[in-house]
Amino acid sequence: MDVEEESKSSLESPLIHQRPLQDDKCIDKAGMIVELKRQMQLAGPLVLVSFLQYSFQMISVMFVGHLGDLSLSSASMATSFAGVTGFSYMLGMGSAVETFCGQAFGAKQYRMLGVHMLRAMLVLSLSSIPIAVLWACTGKIFTTLHQDPEISFHAGIYARWLIPSILPYGLLQCQHRFLQTQNNILPLMLTTGISTLVHVLSCWTLIFGFGFGNKGAALSNAISYWTNVIILAIYIKFSPKCEKTWTGFSKEALENLRSFLGLGIPSALMVCLEFSSYEFLVLMSGLLPNPKLETSVMSISLNTISVVFRIPFGFGSAVRCWKTLCCTSCSTNCDNLGTY
Repeated sequence: MDVEEESKSSLESPLIHQRPLQDDKCIDKAGMIVELKRQMQLAGPLVLVSFLQYSFQMISVMFVGHLGDLSLSSASMATSFAGVTGFSYMLGMGSAVETFCGQAFGAKQYRMLGVHMLRAMLVLSLSSIPIAVLWACTGKIFTTLHQDPEISFHAGIYARWLIPSILPYGLLQCQHRFLQTQNNILPLMLTTGISTLVHVLSCWTLIFGFGFGNKGAALSNAISYWTNVIILAIYIKFSPKCEKTWTGFSKEALENLRSFLGLGIPSALMVCLEFSSYEFLVLMSGLLPNPKLETSVMSISLNTISVVFRIPFGFGSAVRCWKTLCCTSCSTNCDNLGTY
């Protein structure tokens, strides 16, 4: 009888567990919906930040378009060249900051976030020197590539006036990743919005008010980026939300530079190659019979496409932030890179 009862209970056990399994599925679906809502709340501001930050260069090109075909075509080619050789590099190196800061935040080593940010700022500041030298030779490079001589000359001027913007852009990427890994998104959204308004005013003032032409459009990028950097630096210094993650300057930022470069350089090259597949079309359009018209049209098309790309880019940033927050809520600390 005992054997028969055990066999009956073993046969009946699947039927007994069917209802809890259905309840678990309902719970999982409800949890997924709640998690999706939270991710959307995080992704919305990040999409807006990404869109506004990209709009700096797009606004400059739009203002330059009112100066004529030559100014628009030269600014478009210079912006494309600067984007591949400089801004994309800084963006890729910034992704390494996000990895290291996310690891430290997930392991609850909050002080290391500031150290990683300082280390990245040091590396990117030094990296801006060869980039500035390369941009100073933009006109000669375009001439060597058999671009239109007149466009090459004015593109070289525009690229040289873009040089002051490469350093603040790199520092801004470090600050963004520092705050982003802490889910501190509101300051990024507010400061980027303020900097966008400053950029519009500076573009109009320098181009039409002072008559600097396309030089003023390039210089306004540096003014806007520095404005954003200074506001975020003040926030990081005095905000109570950053008192654990920012403890001041430390000599530890001079250590482990090789580990940062080992992750940052491949990331930067990956981003540069990804952007070059699009920006290369602008350079190719300069070889067509009517380069002023073709480069202008290509630039407007790519700028429109890039604005749309800001949406999935912001969602990707939200996924990375959510992954870091999930690691923070875990009971175990992630001490090794790539464990979460």
